[in-house]
Order: sequence, then structure tokens, then C-alpha cells
Amino acid sequence: MHAPRSTPIIEPELLMLAYRSGIFPMSDARDDPEIFWIEPRLRAILPLEGLRVSSSLARTLKRGRFEVTCNRAFSQVMDECAAPRRARASGDASDDSGSDDGGNDDGGSWISHRIQASYENLHFLGHAHSIEVWREGELVGGLYGVGFDRVFCGESMFSRASDSSKVALCWLVAALRRGGTTLLDCQFMTSHLASLGAVEMPQKKYLALLQAAQSGQPTAVHCSTAGSSTGSGSATVGDALGLADAAGAGVLSLPEAFAALLGDAKSCGLASSPGKLIAQLLTQTS
Repeated sequence: MHAPRSTPIIEPELLMLAYRSGIFPMSDARDDPEIFWIEPRLRAILPLEGLRVSSSLARTLKRGRFEVTCNRAFSQVMDECAAPRRARASGDASDDSGSDDGGNDDGGSWISHRIQASYENLHFLGHAHSIEVWREGELVGGLYGVGFDRVFCGESMFSRASDSSKVALCWLVAALRRGGTTLLDCQFMTSHLASLGAVEMPQKKYLALLQAAQSGQPTAVHCSTAGSSTGSGSATVGDALGLADAAGAGVLSLPEAFAALLGDAKSCGLASSPGKLIAQLLTQTS
């Protein structure tokens, strides 16, 4: 169920201006037509070179337990993020229970129908994106957020299978690094995000990073150029990844960067198991 037709969406120009200014909207309940604007005193970010990938998570990536896509099911991801956690608890237990979910244990959600309709419109306009994690054709994890310049603002994630939201985050970080993004905003710190390498800072410092990321200054993506060879005649992981700014490539949107990662996997001989590329990339510097 989506926002009633009578409920006006938040104008996309206003939404993007808010994000560029370090502000974002929330609501008190799923059916609440009102919104309020949040500027946290403390802000959480995830340094793109600082994602902590455990050995078990790396194995999950390499084994290809999940199919990962970008922008295939944006509205469905938002539905899942807004759903009460206990309603999503069917199936195997998840160790992502502390993830940054939009749903609440009491059945409420800050992702109102109005907010969802507004972000679905942003998605249509090319400013909001999702990462989906699938198992045997079923959506079992994912995240969504807003991207602009060299910034990605993560909004919410969900998990209905062990490690699924972590896999989504790994692909997100790898794609953002591949595309030349420099700032991954997580909004509020949680113990789950802290365990993955997120750090907290005063809003004033965040705003300085936000301004720098929007300034268009050259951005170095610190990818190793000494990746392991995938076989005779194959490119190394580092050779395939290179730098996002090389040859004037500039910054890529999340869908463009995601597609570039799949191309990298193919050039490395990993087209059938791209998770191996993601694991190698992230564990080279994690």
C-alpha cells in the first residue's frame, strides 16, 4: 500500500536541497501525513575505506549465496524497510537484527506513506536508489538511499536472512568506491553500524565533509593495484577496478557504478560469481 493520492508528496527540489544542507525528513507513524525535518546534533558516517568485513561475511560474499541487484525493486525495498521488524521475522534468524531499519518493534515506522511516495518520485527522477539481495527469487535484504555529487545518504536497510543486509552494504560500499563517492552518510549511529566501522561526529564536522564532497574536487579511490590474479590471461582485481576518476571518468551514479562493478567482475573472469570480486576488493583494505 502506498501514499493516498490526496497526500501531497514532498517536492523533489525541496528534498534535494535538504540533503545538500545536511537535513532529512522523518514522520511519527506510517499513516501520519505530517513530516518534520531532522538535523542531528551527532551524525554517523561510514568511511568507505573503513568497512569491517569479517571472515565469515567474506565467505558469504565469495560463495554467492545471494543474488545482488541495483534498482530492481525500489518500492519493495521501501515496503520492507517500513514494515514492523517482528512481521519480518519469519524464516531463518538474522544476525542483522540491529541494522538501521525503518520499522519499529512496536509496529510503527518513521517511513510514512507520504515519505515513501516522495522517495519513489526521487527514484523515478534518478536521485534515489536501492540495493536488493535475493535468495531463490525472494527478496531477503536490501537498503535504499539518496545520491548526489560524491555523496550517498543511506536511509534504511532490512534483513530477512542472515547476513543479507550486510551483503547489501558491502555491495553499496564497493560500488560507491568504484564510482568516486567520498561520503556515505548513515544519519544515526547504531551498535550494528558501529560494528561495521561507522563513526560518529558533530554535525558541524559532517557539514564540512558534505560541503567538500559537493565541491567537485578530484577524488582518489584507494583501491589496491596488487589484486590476486584470477587465472591465466585474466586481469587482476586491482587492474580491473582502477580509479573511478581515471581517464576523466568522473563520479558515477550508484546504478552506473554497480554496472561497472559487474563489468569488472567479467573482466576478471568472475562474471558468474561477482561476490568474489567484492570480497577481494573490500578485504584488501579492510
